[in-house]
Amino acid sequence: MRSLCYFVIIMALPSLPAAETKPAASSISELVSRTLTANPEIRFYEAEIASAKATRTTAGRLSNPELSLEIGQNRVSSADSRSNGLAFSAALAQPIEWPGRLGLRKAIANRDITLAELGLERFRFHLASRVRVLAYTLAAQQEISAAASEVASRYAALREVMVQREPAGIAPQLEIVTIEAAALVAESRAATAAVAVQKILLELNQLMGRRADTPLVVKRSGFDMKTPPSLDSLLGTAMQNHYDLRIRRTELEQQGFKVELAKNERYPSFTVGPYVEVQNTKSQEDQTVGGLGISFPLPFWKSGKAEVASAEARLSQAQATLNAAQREVERLVTESMLLFKTQQSRVLLWKGDAITRFSEAAALADRHYRLGAVPTATFVELQDKYLEAVESISEAQSQALEAGLMLEELTGAIGSLITLSAPKP
Repeated sequence: MRSLCYFVIIMALPSLPAAETKPAASSISELVSRTLTANPEIRFYEAEIASAKATRTTAGRLSNPELSLEIGQNRVSSADSRSNGLAFSAALAQPIEWPGRLGLRKAIANRDITLAELGLERFRFHLASRVRVLAYTLAAQQEISAAASEVASRYAALREVMVQREPAGIAPQLEIVTIEAAALVAESRAATAAVAVQKILLELNQLMGRRADTPLVVKRSGFDMKTPPSLDSLLGTAMQNHYDLRIRRTELEQQGFKVELAKNERYPSFTVGPYVEVQNTKSQEDQTVGGLGISFPLPFWKSGKAEVASAEARLSQAQATLNAAQREVERLVTESMLLFKTQQSRVLLWKGDAITRFSEAAALADRHYRLGAVPTATFVELQDKYLEAVESISEAQSQALEAGLMLEELTGAIGSLITLSAPKP
């Protein structure tokens, strides 16, 4: 049933519309560069930076001046006469902030820009690492699929030959059943690897901002693993360079400015400016009054204490979040280093041509089995071990690459542990 499900999935995938011509093969470095250029989410972070910078341009400016105009009717009454005339007044006032308030707002706006830039930098770093892992895993899964298909083809060819011989006796019949069962297992492995290849292709196209069914060919390439520094050194570097911690520290610093701003805003701003009043009547001369006015709110109902308490509480939250993030980074660094060292030691046990040697041994067993020099059990065992070796080596290499790139992301040091080699021709 499981093999049937894989077969149905694989048969359904080619039904998607695809380009008629086969695309040129791309290296992992080319895929990373293309993804960083075309990924749609990067535009979101760039827009965040533009928005923060636009806000910064107005954060340190004074409020706009206020112009007020009044016009009315002037009426003068006395025992002898009455007189009507025009009366109007004009005032121009400039709100004045309390000293230090504009500087605090500038500092808060600058931290918004820093947070937006850190967010973009973190996303680009993570995106590049993810593309490297996916591209390398794609090549590994393609190799597993090819090896499984190769073994399944051998089993199928042998079965046809053995059936044509019309075997007599229980031993030849059991050999045919053994070959058929082994072929089913190999076909299942090939189908599993093919499904993994398709899923990786879908994710890569998504990251590159392309249609999910766009064909993609990746050039084979290896990577070199460097010896990691000590755990204390990695932890120290991560505490300084990890993007999440840098963001949390910036948020903590920004929240400190917000506390100071809340305290500053307890003192009300005031408005000052000149004014003029003109009154005239038909029986009297015009009367003009000018002067300088000042106004400010009285803090009777809102003293600002609640705002200060709220800002201080958020400052405590930011500090607690930073402490929790530091503990989480310590755990991730330790875990990634242990995994990297474990997989690195596994990979170093095998020579670069290990998979080639296993493939040649499986092919040699196939030839000698046809000649009758190798028993069925040895033939089947070599084919299965060949597939298991390919899967084990590919898994260890993929996990080592992922752990190394994770350590680089945690420490913010690109290329400190993993160096991609030139693609294989």
